[in-house]
Amino acid sequence: MPVAELSPSEVLQRWPDRANVVLLDVREPAEVAVAAVAGAVHIPMGEIPARLAELDPERPIVVMCHLGGRSRRVAEFLASRGFREVFNLRGGIDAWSVEVDPDIPRY
Repeated sequence: MPVAELSPSEVLQRWPDRANVVLLDVREPAEVAVAAVAGAVHIPMGEIPARLAELDPERPIVVMCHLGGRSRRVAEFLASRGFREVFNLRGGIDAWSVEVDPDIPRY
């Protein structure tokens, strides 16, 4: 099931304070240790099926990874499980670092 993609700038335009959106980081713990977005929920991609109950299907969710490939697969999985407002972060945390927060290391 295809999902819409948003750039980091588009995420902040829709949710300027990020209070009403879940930024779901599906990267591995070692990647999060290198670079992370403050306030993001971290559930590694491989743990998503077992931890689905931790996510609210009624809240908008923007899924992110390093560059956008893994997050797209997770976003499609969530959409197939009834999550209605799911988006893939185009360009991942790398794009977030370039567009929004240059203090986040690129790797």
